[in-house]
Amino acid sequence: MENSALSMLPPIITIILALLTKEVYMSLIIGIFSGAMLFTGGDFLESIVTLFGIMESKVGGNVNILVFLVILGILVAAISRSGATRAYGEWARSVIAGKRSALGLTALLGMLIFIDDYFNCLTVGTIMRPVTDKFKICRAKLAYIIDATAAPICIIAPVSSWAAAVGSSLPEGADIDGFALFIETIPFNLYAILTMIFMAFIILTGRDFATMGAEVRKNKKNFEIPAEYKDNVAGEQLKGGKGRIFDLVLPLLVLIAACIYGMLYTGGFNDGASISAAFADCDASKGLVIGSFSAFVFTALLYLPRRVVSFTSFCECFTQGFKAMTPAIFILCLAWTLSGICGSDYLNLGGYVGGIVHENASLAVFLPVVFFLVAIGLAFATGTSWGTFGILIPIAVAVINLTPETYQLLILCVAAILSGAVGGDHASPISDTTILASAGAQCHHIDHVATQVPYVLTVSICCVVGYLVDGFTQNGWLGLGAALICLALIMIFVRAKVPAVDVD
Repeated sequence: MENSALSMLPPIITIILALLTKEVYMSLIIGIFSGAMLFTGGDFLESIVTLFGIMESKVGGNVNILVFLVILGILVAAISRSGATRAYGEWARSVIAGKRSALGLTALLGMLIFIDDYFNCLTVGTIMRPVTDKFKICRAKLAYIIDATAAPICIIAPVSSWAAAVGSSLPEGADIDGFALFIETIPFNLYAILTMIFMAFIILTGRDFATMGAEVRKNKKNFEIPAEYKDNVAGEQLKGGKGRIFDLVLPLLVLIAACIYGMLYTGGFNDGASISAAFADCDASKGLVIGSFSAFVFTALLYLPRRVVSFTSFCECFTQGFKAMTPAIFILCLAWTLSGICGSDYLNLGGYVGGIVHENASLAVFLPVVFFLVAIGLAFATGTSWGTFGILIPIAVAVINLTPETYQLLILCVAAILSGAVGGDHASPISDTTILASAGAQCHHIDHVATQVPYVLTVSICCVVGYLVDGFTQNGWLGLGAALICLALIMIFVRAKVPAVDVD
């Protein structure tokens, strides 16, 4: 299909419907089908064939992620059945002083699990949700903390699945070391850095504003668990399990270690590759399956011989865990399908956006901020940060005539692309990371999106200032300084004008 502004309609329709109706499944289906109708020229039957053909391809290509989610759901159910989650919650309540400490520990844990954003969202939510519930912390706020330490920490961690994805986004034949380029972008990835600073400010001051402030105030009056997750909480609160705290900690430690080793294994570590090379060449989704299945076997061997749970009860966790992950799996499948209909083989949204950027490449001083804005818009519309920098990084390399003098501009532009990709992904209701943060916190997905967007916009404004300074000065450090000053001024204003809402 020829590149056209019509390619923007499916994601726009989906996002508007999702925000207006708060029915994300139907919004995605309507958005996807409208894209299929555009592609087939209004042929109803062929549109159905196209829709499910894309879904078949996308689900098949991402089956390892789905298997990982199911196994993780089973693990969570088994740990809950064991009573270990309850034991940990009781211990944490006696040790953690209040809401600030609980949210601070959540953020710290999110920063420590930097290997992969999927793994981060679900693991942090699993561990910290029982604790934050005891302090009646709004689940939308928990989802924000999880989301703010998932992709943002992964995109500035040299050893992560994201580093490998960025390195692989460089066009073939480019005489550039992808991993070295990624390392050089880290200090100038303004969105990731500023998001974590802003998140710390919100935790410490409790000055939630906009939709988050309203949600937190409503939650303080009447703490409610979303109806679709009440069965899960009931399962977590079952009495009778003999589990202790180490029955929670050991499976999770094994899960983390096994997932890391699984990624290294798929990257050729056992065949002599270095750690950095193995991570660069790894199959992250396959590594997660290896790690989660290993942790599942370990957990069974830890629980069953000691009769922490009965064999029958352990087997019941299979259906319970699958059921718990069904909403996230369904949304992911639909979100991948929407990304597919917008892809290069169909409506080619990326080609349309890329063409606009390429046509306006003459104003070099504006390139960093242009790439940031295009990346944030593209990631928001398609729900994929990896797809966004996969599209825009080759364009940046093509637009910038690479010489020793322009290499610094390339670093700034790639940093802006990565920054915008994470920002757009962070705000998008059809992003897999946003969906998994909702699943990890077990809050209503649209509530998470609606409360997070104002915070994303706040940080993004500071990033625009920073990347404008980058372009005019060709100095990333000056841009970082300008963005930090802008964020500091906003935080001073918020502290002065917004009353503390969520404090101990």
